[in-house]
Amino acid sequence: MTQNPLERARQFQDELAAIRRDIHAHPELGLEEYRTADLVARKLEEWGVEVHRGVGRTGVVGVLRSGNGQDAVGLRADMDALPILEATDLPYASRIPGRMHACGHDGHTTMLLGAAKYLAETRNFNGTVNFIFQPAEEGIGGALEMLKDGLFERFPCNYVYGMHNRPGLPVGRFMIGPGARMAGGAFFDIHITGKGAHGAHPHHGIDPVIVACHLGTALQSIVSRNIAAADTAVLSITRIQAGDAYNVIPQSATLAGTVRTLKPEVMDAIRDNMARLSTSLAAGFGAEAELDFRLLFAPLVNNAQEAIVLGDAAAELAGEDNVRRDAPPGMGSEDFSFMLEQVPGAHINLGNGDSAALHNHRYDFNDATIPYGVALFARIAEKKLPKGAVG
Repeated sequence: MTQNPLERARQFQDELAAIRRDIHAHPELGLEEYRTADLVARKLEEWGVEVHRGVGRTGVVGVLRSGNGQDAVGLRADMDALPILEATDLPYASRIPGRMHACGHDGHTTMLLGAAKYLAETRNFNGTVNFIFQPAEEGIGGALEMLKDGLFERFPCNYVYGMHNRPGLPVGRFMIGPGARMAGGAFFDIHITGKGAHGAHPHHGIDPVIVACHLGTALQSIVSRNIAAADTAVLSITRIQAGDAYNVIPQSATLAGTVRTLKPEVMDAIRDNMARLSTSLAAGFGAEAELDFRLLFAPLVNNAQEAIVLGDAAAELAGEDNVRRDAPPGMGSEDFSFMLEQVPGAHINLGNGDSAALHNHRYDFNDATIPYGVALFARIAEKKLPKGAVG
């Protein structure tokens, strides 16, 4: 009789929790995940999984084959940490000041390792499973690095799946839905050049700080006056920098922030309006402004059918009452979106219990979540690559 993956995952939960805490104690920023990637590769090799290192610079792909099936499933987890000073005081807290696993990628990596261990033991599938350990999810372009390195040409997948923990959702519960689930995200800098002067003689200069203040207000009109009310969008200015002294009007100023939308065409409209406003408003004051607008995340769009299948797999493990299939989309971003643009699949949230929020200096991944993630990764591979299928 085939073993339930959730039951089996609970049997080696302590082993996996130790791995997770080791990763947590040694956080690495995007495209610097050398220790984490080596740990992942060594564990995969220990469990008999074929390993490919350096995919997308610091990414790792494990390949496991069983039977003669021709289909392949991709399972993806992210590995990078954040530039945050940890304040949890846990015994396994970050040993590197200013770096922290504050988004749970240590847990995601561990859950995918657990799925690899389980599937290597059971081989209860017919085809190929590609375990995709992605670097640099936190706005540094790790998914695109792997894709540029030929991820799906080298490791073809018929379907690809990912997951992310969700603080505030009880452990053992899941949230998913079809269509757009997370926003596309961009970062921007607007560099304003004026003319420096003595603070006592502003008429001798062109004040870039005044331009920045007016532009900051004007940019807020874009969502309210240039974007349809039915379309969701956020434009947030998160940084203003100018000057070094009390009595000097600086030569330049910079506005920076982020834009989030659920549709690519809305992102394009916001970018175009930002460029128009920045140039024209600065010119009105006699200054110049240049927009640097960088798209870092596409909207994450679940394939409708694969969202159903992934939800079904979660329900088989946790019960239908513990799977919400109509969860509203969020304005956070996730660069797994770029993989979903190339291969049909879905992304799901699983509960992290009553933890601090993501990207918070007191956040910690809940180890009780590990078996659920392991089991769901394993179960979706078994469902899409059924053992009795003809190769």
